[in-house]
Parts: sequence; C-alpha cells; structure tokens
Amino acid sequence: MSNILEKFKGRRVLVTGHTGFKGSWLSIWLKHLGAEVFGYALAAEEQSLFNVTDLSTQIHHFEGDVRNFEQLNNYIRSVEPEIIFHLAAQPLVRYSYDQPKETYEVNVMGTLNVLECVRHLDRELTVICVTTDKSYDNKEWIWGYRENDAMGGHDPYSSSKGCCELLIDSYNKSYFSGDNGARVKLASVRAGNVIGGGDWAKDRIVPDCIAALAGDQEILVRNPYATRPWQHVLEPLGGYLLLGIKLLTQETNVDRLTGAFNFGPSIASNRSVGELVDNIVSQWGTGVWINGFEGDAPHEANLLNLTIDKAFHLLNWLPVWDFDETVKRTVSWYKNYQKSDTLILCKEQILDYQYSFYQNYKKQINQYGTPAHPAE
Repeated sequence: MSNILEKFKGRRVLVTGHTGFKGSWLSIWLKHLGAEVFGYALAAEEQSLFNVTDLSTQIHHFEGDVRNFEQLNNYIRSVEPEIIFHLAAQPLVRYSYDQPKETYEVNVMGTLNVLECVRHLDRELTVICVTTDKSYDNKEWIWGYRENDAMGGHDPYSSSKGCCELLIDSYNKSYFSGDNGARVKLASVRAGNVIGGGDWAKDRIVPDCIAALAGDQEILVRNPYATRPWQHVLEPLGGYLLLGIKLLTQETNVDRLTGAFNFGPSIASNRSVGELVDNIVSQWGTGVWINGFEGDAPHEANLLNLTIDKAFHLLNWLPVWDFDETVKRTVSWYKNYQKSDTLILCKEQILDYQYSFYQNYKKQINQYGTPAHPAE
C-alpha cells in the first residue's frame, strides 16, 4: 500500500470538506504523501481536528460552500486538480431531522454541483465521492450489503446520501462512460461508522464518551443495543486513497474501478454501541455509562453492515485494525493530543497504519498467493 500511495507525490489534489473530521485526516495523509493539497469547505468548528493541527498552514485552504456553484466552479478551474475527493456534507443523522432542507441542499445539490463542474472541464480528472453505508435501503437483516443492493434511507441524512448515489450512477452512465470514460473517472465510496481522534461532532457516541469521561460524568448511551460496523477513520480513507490512485494511474480495465465501493470493517467489528462504550471506558481507565434509551427518539438503524468483497478482489484492500485496536488508537489520541504536537500525533498513527497494512498485505500474499488484481 505504501508503495502505490507514494504516487500521490506532486499530485494536485482537491478535498472538499477538508475542515471536517474525515476531511482533515485525509488532507493530513495526502500532505504526508507529498501531494499538493487544496481544500474547499466551510469554516471549521472552533473545536476541530482542522484547528488543533493548524492544518490551514499546511495546505491550500479556501472557505467556500458547495451549494455556491459559481464559487465552486471558479475554484476548481483555478486549482486544476488531477483528482477530487468530495467529502463536503451535512453528516449527522439527528441534525437532519431538524434541518432536512439544509441536509438535502448540501448533500445532494452540493454533489450535483461538483459533478457539473467536472462535466464541463475539458481535461482528464478522477473524482471520488464519499457517501455512507446508510445510503442502503436498510432491511435490518444480518447479511452485509453489497454495492448493487438498493439505495434507500429512512432519515433525511441517509435518504440524501442514497440520492447522491443515484445521482453519481446517473452521471457515470450519462456523461462519464464511452468516449468520455477516459477523460473523467468517477467512483463513490461507502464506509461504516468511523471513529478516531479529533472528532468532536454533536450526537456522536465517541465524542460524547470522551466529553463525559474527561468531565468525570456518567456516559448517557441512548441506543446501547444497536449494532454498527465500527472502524478507525484511517481504514476507509486508506481505501479511498488506494482507489483514487488506481483510477488516476491505471490505463487498462479502468471501468472496473468506477462505480461504488464498500470499505467496511471485518465482521468481528460489528459490535453493539454498549460494547463500544465498555471498551472505551476500559481503555480510559475509569468511567461508567447508563442506558439512556429514548422511546420517542427519531428512528436510527439497529443493524447494519457491509460486504467488502469488491474492494478485496479489485484493490486487494482489507481492514487492518480490529475492534480493540481501533478503540485503543482512538482513546490514546484523545488522551495525548493536549500533551503532544497534534499534527505529529496524527502522522504517527498514519505511519503505524500504513505499516500494519503492508504487513497484512504480505501475509495475504504468502497465504493465498498474488491476487487477481493486486494493489501493488
């Protein structure tokens, strides 16, 4: 993995939503790989990974709204990126119930604006659009969802992301295939519930836990029996980078790499919220939680997981850090970020992850032989 990702060195990369949690981690990683990173997003929240790492001094930072087509179009044309990672979004389920109009405008129309800007550029470009596992029509069944399963979404956030997937598929079929396929390479990526250091978003379980533990308060867990595919934020980001560089550099069979990809954890990392909180408390060293089930709370999924066969067979991507390691890395980050250079702390975890991935990759080769579509 580390070898192929070195191909990002010197590349002009645009990240929308770079001030958000995942966008900041991705921008730090790209900068570490030697890419020239450009960011387009709303201003960061005061308490954010973007601010605590002073990321605005590390990359080209521009504050803009993806709903503003003219501003976005002018910026993309001025940057002339080789690849765009589109992460800008309204990412919260519970907030989407209060602000559905904003959620659809940002998520759907923002994605439409990015694709329209790309459609009118007369040059080669790779685009990775980040959606979510919640874009599937969730049947609450025990089987993992595949990339060709139906889109859906109960709440406005999930529904908006399902709409994005239909939009992306339409643009791929209508504009970015055939003669245009060699010019614009478009893929969407769907991940599970990501956790990691530097997330302070409202109504997310890890930030809620850390805030309560740091304040010596009980952790209120509103849905302890819901099961989620927990994964460290670096896991799907590594998949996005791997897919992006393959699309950018591969000259044959490129059409197999366009479309949708799942990047989820191993099935053993599908754990209940209660199990996650237990593990966080154990890693923290102290703390208790109480069941704060809200009978009249807005609907949230109880059971959801992904299959990752496509990512394995076409990219040789597999998750590396198991559930315990994921929680350990997350809690360790929060414990140490105020004592250390936060940017260095992030880079250390990135280097550790890359090493773990490479070791896992070699193990797979030794055990199963070279895959049909190797990543390196």
